[in-house]
Amino acid sequence: MTSPIVRFAPSPTGRIHIGNARPALFNYLFALRHNGRFVLRFDDTDFARSTAAFAEAIELDLRWLGVIPDITLHQSERFGLYEAAARRLREAGRLYPCYETAEELERRRKLQQARGQPPVYDRAALSLSPQTRAKLEAEGRRAHWRFKLEHRTKEWNDLIRGPAHIDCASLSDPVLVREDGGFLYTLPSVADDIDLAITHIIRGEDHVANTAVQMQLFEALGAEAPQFAHHNLLVSSEGEGLSKRTGALSIAALREEGYEPMAVAALATLTGSSDAVQAVRSLSELAGKFDLAHVSRNLARFDPADLAALTHKTLAQLAYDDVRERLAAHDIVGFKAEPFWRAVRGNVARFDDVTGWWRVVEGEIERAREDEAFLAQALELLPNEPWDETTWGAWTSGIKASTGRKGRSLFHPLRLALTGAETGPELAALLPLIGRARAAARLGVG
Repeated sequence: MTSPIVRFAPSPTGRIHIGNARPALFNYLFALRHNGRFVLRFDDTDFARSTAAFAEAIELDLRWLGVIPDITLHQSERFGLYEAAARRLREAGRLYPCYETAEELERRRKLQQARGQPPVYDRAALSLSPQTRAKLEAEGRRAHWRFKLEHRTKEWNDLIRGPAHIDCASLSDPVLVREDGGFLYTLPSVADDIDLAITHIIRGEDHVANTAVQMQLFEALGAEAPQFAHHNLLVSSEGEGLSKRTGALSIAALREEGYEPMAVAALATLTGSSDAVQAVRSLSELAGKFDLAHVSRNLARFDPADLAALTHKTLAQLAYDDVRERLAAHDIVGFKAEPFWRAVRGNVARFDDVTGWWRVVEGEIERAREDEAFLAQALELLPNEPWDETTWGAWTSGIKASTGRKGRSLFHPLRLALTGAETGPELAALLPLIGRARAAARLGVG
């Protein structure tokens, strides 16, 4: 395969949710896997709803997931390209003016349905004489422009769904240019894909119906259509569709709730495929596990409970270098920082949990006592420093020999006194970080 060029083309009309981010991840991972390039293209020709603030928020959300574009552009800055494409189509007789109002078109559709006919545009505008067109324009009607489809079947080999086809005779000629001269989605999208030499279009299966129209449009503009891949859609754990309007499972919300970005990416990408969902340290690692051929045709459910478990697994396998800066942001620095992370990483459900364990190591804890007489004996047997990861075993062996205790009656009172918690990291790793002075103070009578 030659190096692919793929794109993700969100409309900046709201914050993206995990369902929107999924095609971004599919495209980015495909580019990573095949040494390709990834384009972020904002489809912002809807000036009434698109905002720069939403575009910036989408870039922030993608960056948090690790998706870094090679190119970023905005359709609102590329109208010259679309006007040239529309002019070419008019000259070729493939873009023709229509004057029906929305109300007139709706009446025709209802009449067709009442007659048992498919609600397909009847191309009445093609039979208008120049005089009739001039009369309509004199009355104040402004034309919208439709793309004249060739009534033939378009076939393609979908990289996810396999052989696919659509009979274009069953479709209405799509409107490409509105009455006000503004462009609808289809023409700018294809013109951009040609200009950017996009090789693969990877998107949700809700766009399958658009494919035949777009393939004809590529041909009409003298270009070869990219390869298409239409993936299954992501739904909530209850099977409900996701929406920008509700904010459900938005990337911003998942970030604020403390989930790990690599856990979000892995679950969003591998859910609904034949590949097992696994914890990964990077998108490069995830790209090695990602294969379009393994994506299922069934809906993919995104369950926050699965995300919580995957976040825990992800954190447990991160190396110190992966989190050095994040630890420093919590003032966890110095010679203890690295052994501290190794000690606690398997015991944090969210990364911010490190602050609680850092207090155990470096700060004050709420005293929790069980069996004062036993703690006094343990204090007497507390060895002198220097300490390392063998100290805990040597100390508790001495306590066991002296008191005859074992199991929970030996270890639980010590853990409770030293950490203030019922459970937690292995004390063999934690005890040297707590240090003798702090451990003695916690074992002693307060």
